[in-house]
This record gives sequence, structure tokens and C-alpha cells, in this order.
Amino acid sequence: MRRRDLLGLLTATSALLAVPDLPVSASPGRSAVVPEAEGAAIESLWRVYGRADDKHALYPAVRRRLGSLAEEMRHARGASGRMHVSTRIADLYQLAGELFFDARDDALSAHCYTLAASAAKEARAYDLWACALTRHAYVELYAGRPGSAAPLLSAASRIARRGDSALSTRHWVSAVQAQVHAALGDFDACVRALDAAEEVRALSGPAHSGGWLRFDGSRLAEERGACYLTLGRPDLAEDALASAMAQNLSPRRRGAVLVDLAALGAHRGDVDQVVHFAGQALAVAGRTHSGYVAARLHGLRPRLAGLSSDARVPDLHHRIAALPGSA
Repeated sequence: MRRRDLLGLLTATSALLAVPDLPVSASPGRSAVVPEAEGAAIESLWRVYGRADDKHALYPAVRRRLGSLAEEMRHARGASGRMHVSTRIADLYQLAGELFFDARDDALSAHCYTLAASAAKEARAYDLWACALTRHAYVELYAGRPGSAAPLLSAASRIARRGDSALSTRHWVSAVQAQVHAALGDFDACVRALDAAEEVRALSGPAHSGGWLRFDGSRLAEERGACYLTLGRPDLAEDALASAMAQNLSPRRRGAVLVDLAALGAHRGDVDQVVHFAGQALAVAGRTHSGYVAARLHGLRPRLAGLSSDARVPDLHHRIAALPGSA
């Protein structure tokens, strides 16, 4: 029911964005929504999202705001008014996309990011636009289609150059490009992209919004470790993953690093390491109901093939197989 409901709202909001500003009389008796108050409410939802273990509990509040914005777009008049509403639509639909990405509903999260990109383009909000495309690239990457993610990121990189140079948008794009290069087996391009992302540390002042843009470089250790593991370089991955684990990670990020550490153990044939870290990741997936962590664990299973002589491995297979494919 949630899925059908949001798909209907997506379609209606997309249609409203496509309607040109026409000179019609305003509806009598309607109170205008104050953009600043609405923007603050969306920022608050992003903060709650960042702290929440179970991301899906946030959906009802996000849905209410999406409905309010669709109604506001119906009554928006003038270029300035439409830009204000479009900016908030681009912001909030990225959050909605994050909720469904965590639930591993790739199609619906991609729809959300596509609408967010269209709204940001309408508002000429270049950093928002680039971030929406980058999130869409994540969907392609984690669906096993890195070749489809690459052009989205190339476009995001070009758009980010038109944005605010004080923000970390272009550095986040580089970090995700590194993951795509790793998936495509291009070690040199991956390292260049990671080095470009590291330049975020040279930025001064508030380099990110804390909401739709949260990249501050703190994720680079785990992303570097994951890239090296994908490239078949566990010797380089180990230090990066150890550094990531020393940080105060959110449950979802911690779950992903635990899966990578289990994969590192599988590469070495160390069943103790595999069982230890995969068991912790399973606990995270069970506590948070994160489809993202569950998907990462499902991706671990092919790496266990060479360890089947140990009796603990079939049990681990069974526990991972019992996880839902989507939340």
C-alpha cells in the first residue's frame, strides 16, 4: 500500500513540475506555507533519519511532508515561488529515496531520485541536482550495474562544478566514482578518484548541509577499504577497514564495514574472522531491519564457497539466507 501510494504521489508531483507557470487567480482563503518553516522541518527529518536505527519508521512523517509540498506546488505562482517549492521537493524526495534504498526497493528509490533531480534542475539548485544524480548512481552500483552508474556520475560531476565551490558535492561525487571504478576493475582510476575525494579535508567552513549533503570525509576510510577489497587487494583494505572501525559509525555504516571485514577473512580462509564479523553484521541487520545491510550480507555468500568444509559455514549461509531481500 505504501508503495502504490508513493508511486501515485510521484506521478502527480512530476506532472505538476512539468506544468508551466500560468496566470490564474489564487484560491481564496488559503494560507501560504512559510518556506523557511518548511525547510527547517525537512532539515529536522534528515537529522532524525541520521540518528534512527530503523529508518523505515520515518516514512509516515516524510509522506505527510511530501503531500504538503505537492499541494503547495499546485498553488505556487511566479518563478521565485516555484523555485522555492522545487528546491524543497528536490530535498525531501532525496530523503524518501534514501528510505526506500535502505529497504532495497531499487525501483522506487530511483523514481524518487529522478524526481528530485528534475525538481533541482527546475530550481537551478546545482548541488542538490548533482546529489540526486549521485544517489541514483548508488542504486545502479548496488544493483550490480556499475556501467550504468558511470554516466550518472559524469553528469553529476559536471553539474557540481556549477554549484557552490565551498560545498563538498564534487568530492562526494569522486568518492562514489571510486566505487564504480573499483567495480569495473580499474585500480588506477579508483585511486585517483579516492585522492580527489580526500581533498574535501582542505575545505573550510560548513562544507555540507547535514541533510541532503553529508559528505565530510569521515566515510573515506570505509569506502577506501571497500574499494580495495572489490579490486582484490586485501593487503590495502585491512588498514583502511581497521581505521573505519575505530570511528563512531552509524549502525548501517558499521554493518557494511563488518561485512567487508568478514569478506577479508574469507579471502584469507580465516573462518574465525568470517563468523565473528558476519555474526555481528547479522545482529545489526536484525536490530535495524536494514535491507541495505541484509543485501551486503547476501553478497558475502559467494565468498564463502571455499570455506564449506567448516561446519560453521553452512549455519552462516542459513542465517544469511533467512534475511529478507528487502525491508
